[in-house]
Amino acid sequence: MMHEKNMDEIKEKILAEIEKTEKSVQEYREITKPIAPENAIGRVSRMDAINNKSIAEAALRKAEEKLSKLKYVLRQIDQDDFGICAKCKKPIPLGRILLMPQSRHCVNCAS
Repeated sequence: MMHEKNMDEIKEKILAEIEKTEKSVQEYREITKPIAPENAIGRVSRMDAINNKSIAEAALRKAEEKLSKLKYVLRQIDQDDFGICAKCKKPIPLGRILLMPQSRHCVNCAS
């Protein structure tokens, strides 16, 4: 079981990451809105816009996935197995939890 002070630090980190990721999701949703064909942009510019939109859509999916994992981890933080690798069952170092709170695996099992 993790130390209470560490749990508070982890919870703060998760909440901050959720807030930051929610902002990213909102920004990506703005960027990925459909491009109206009546906009007076040239064919090459339209191709750039479509390409940029697909990159933003991929970033949006990644941000939404991270947000989902962060919310899941936040719900699990009070469980006895929090901070234990889902694969090898060894403790995940605090530094990794603070760096990537959404990760449920230690460095070895994640790679």
